Amino acid sequence: MYHINIKRFGLAVGTTIAIIYIGCVIVTSFISPERTVAFVNNLMHSVDVSAIIRKTPMPVSEVIMGVVEWFIIGWLAGASIAAIYNTGTKQSKLNSANP
Repeated sequence: MYHINIKRFGLAVGTTIAIIYIGCVIVTSFISPERTVAFVNNLMHSVDVSAIIRKTPMPVSEVIMGVVEWFIIGWLAGASIAAIYNTGTKQSKLNSANP
């Protein structure tokens, strides 16, 4: 079985989630609040977010903080997945070595 580099996988997941977040910010910046509600409701399987959706433009400082926060969350999730995967591969190597 393969060994996953924990830092690289964390970086890949964190970067991917940050890009998705930036894409979401861009999409919601150019459409009306009503269309944003419809967009998010479709993503969340018809959960009504109309009461919590932002009606004003998002400040750049909040966008930057959101990108950083989501990158960190993604990095931690990716690193955790890789570490757990690597632990499982070590266990399977030990089990296959001892018939």
